[in-house]
Amino acid sequence: MQAIVYDEYGPPGVLRVAEVADPVPGDREVLVRAHAAVVSAADATFRAGRPLFSRLFTGLRGPKTKTLGCDFSGEVAAIGPDVTRFAVGDRVIADTGTALGAHAEYVCLPEDGALALAPAGFSHAEAAAVCDGLLTALPFLRDEAALREGQEILVNGASGGVGKAAVQLATYFGARVTGVCSTSKIDLVLSLGADEVIDYTAQDFTRTSRTYDVVFDAAGKSSFSRCKRVLKPGGIYLTTVPSPGILFRTFGPWRSSGRRAAIAFTGLRPASDKAEDLRFLTELAEAGHLKPFIDAVHPLSRAVEAHHRVDTGDKKGTVLLTMEQDPA
Repeated sequence: MQAIVYDEYGPPGVLRVAEVADPVPGDREVLVRAHAAVVSAADATFRAGRPLFSRLFTGLRGPKTKTLGCDFSGEVAAIGPDVTRFAVGDRVIADTGTALGAHAEYVCLPEDGALALAPAGFSHAEAAAVCDGLLTALPFLRDEAALREGQEILVNGASGGVGKAAVQLATYFGARVTGVCSTSKIDLVLSLGADEVIDYTAQDFTRTSRTYDVVFDAAGKSSFSRCKRVLKPGGIYLTTVPSPGILFRTFGPWRSSGRRAAIAFTGLRPASDKAEDLRFLTELAEAGHLKPFIDAVHPLSRAVEAHHRVDTGDKKGTVLLTMEQDPA
């Protein structure tokens, strides 16, 4: 089969198409023929090997796993003899977690892994796109913040993969949502359900008079020290980017006027929890509460272009790889 591989950290040009061995499902494994896979900011980070702490997951000197990609959609191509939850032909969505490997024509996963039936009525591209960022945003908002109806939340980086998911989920939970993004993405964030949008090129949200129950920095561009002044008493600051300060405030005894900070290592959650969240995602998507926003779709052979697009920071939706042949 064909897969996108890389042997060293660097710019998108380190990626190449290669022929690799077809995976073979074990007794309790499912072989999925991938149709569409997300190219996320995390994929770009792992490819670049920057910041350096990212190499704790991928290898200090060079990538241990040669193929990137986590969230994808596809069709079950084969099952092991002991599989009972899925059948050949099922349309599924999945997350490979720290194993990566979704930027390939076929992916093998455990039957009890992060795997669920895809939302009915969604194309493969739409199903993959609606997964983008959800398995990160949901544990932050539901589990760490316990976000509930009537609360106010600010999402910094509201137009990114995790930010888009957070805005839609917060709206579903009944919170009042303020999104932070650049000028060109204001309409996108409003279309996600945000009640208000702050253009960070014109205004610093940490200097406004508004306060929030939750500040979710999905972009990892701020800090607790900057944001605590816009937190209500008892409010929580959440960030997706680990740092010594945020780790101390998450696991140490630190408190500031009842305000607190936390990080959740969502990628390390058990696969069974992720599978339950994917099923929840499917229900929300089928009910119209989650919508896919696609920026660009590239065939597997143009993975370098897809990564370039993610690196620009200008995307207005999910960047996808498809396993279809390049029409050119």
